[in-house]
Amino acid sequence: MIIRIPLVLLAAWWFATTAWAASESYGFPFDDAFVATVVGTPEEYRADLPEKIPLKQARLTVFEDRVVPDYLWYEGDLRYSYALQRRAAPLVFLIAGTGASHIGAKNQMMARAFYQAGFHVVSLSSPTLPNFVVSASKTSVTGHAVHDAEDLYRVMELVWAQLKKRIEVTDFFVTGYSLGGFNTAFVTWLDEKRQVFNFKKALLINPPVSLYNSISLLDRMLENIPGGIDNFNAYYNSIVAKFSEVYRRADRLEFGEDFLYKVYEALQPKDEELAALIGLSFRFSSAHLVFTSDVMTDFGYVKPKNVRLTRNSSPGELIPVTFRLGFTDYFHEYFFPYYRAQDSSITRDGIVEEMSLTHIEDYLRSAEKIEVMHNVDDLILETGEIDFFPRVFGDRAKLYPRGGHCGNMEYRDNVAHMVNVFRQ
Repeated sequence: MIIRIPLVLLAAWWFATTAWAASESYGFPFDDAFVATVVGTPEEYRADLPEKIPLKQARLTVFEDRVVPDYLWYEGDLRYSYALQRRAAPLVFLIAGTGASHIGAKNQMMARAFYQAGFHVVSLSSPTLPNFVVSASKTSVTGHAVHDAEDLYRVMELVWAQLKKRIEVTDFFVTGYSLGGFNTAFVTWLDEKRQVFNFKKALLINPPVSLYNSISLLDRMLENIPGGIDNFNAYYNSIVAKFSEVYRRADRLEFGEDFLYKVYEALQPKDEELAALIGLSFRFSSAHLVFTSDVMTDFGYVKPKNVRLTRNSSPGELIPVTFRLGFTDYFHEYFFPYYRAQDSSITRDGIVEEMSLTHIEDYLRSAEKIEVMHNVDDLILETGEIDFFPRVFGDRAKLYPRGGHCGNMEYRDNVAHMVNVFRQ
């Protein structure tokens, strides 16, 4: 393969035997981590879940005195969703992954699974989604593990204040996938101090170990674009053209895992093309995060400082600039300088360490309430990082032999385990 990204196949020699044995009975269909990540779980392999649940969308004001720039006027209130049982039941908070909404596909799948299992469900967007950056982040410079946890916890308290007169809750739970799984660890750690919810259980699904390591891997995936990052625009246009070709063949014009499966079947892209596609999807998330945050803080990173954008402004040439900026650019050129300006004692290495599960490793090792689901071949982990989970969580870590990054979340075995963790 041409891919420059190391694939994490096995954590250590002792784990190799158990991983191989597990793969004999694990029926997820894709052995290729890139295919699994992009295509996800084909329909015939998915858990049997209800197509619809009574999911309601709602808004709340997090900071009463927040002044929202005119250009972002429509993001002033935080959006979230919920589905409530008609009887007393446990409540689970769901935290979306990088750049994802409370009503994104994976959060909706989890909502259907937990609602079917008898839980009240509250679904929250990622702190990296523009709506959260504008309405619910105290600094509007998201990505800081502790600050993001504080922001999410504040939102959870406000949501609970809105709902508690309408429902009876027996216990509280929290889970999230990808970055949302990482957030879940720090939210649970914070709850030990605040004790508002006293979460009975928490489940981390495919979280990064080091946020910085994972964003570096994702940025490097775009090196697989033919011609490199300088050919970004041409590559993006070619992807749109390929999608359009498959759209013409598709029965339904619905972008999602089923559609991506059609793309995969029709075009049979190579691993390096799939890596570039993964990198492209995360670049959209970083671009929206960077631009929104910069408008909120007037830091002058992308938008010239003191230039005021109105609701009628066109971002024009600023947009191509943001799409050339990855998560690591955001960290080195904006995120770190922003926090360093507030506290001169902060070091680059120090804040990288804080953006890692190793920062709360002692807590995670002792917190019996926290469990993990992960894949040995997850693409957002550096070589050897998968070993962190069995080493720290022991038998509270459920590791699947394949699935890429969250590609097997809808697989029937994974959904069953996800729900059963909270039923114990």
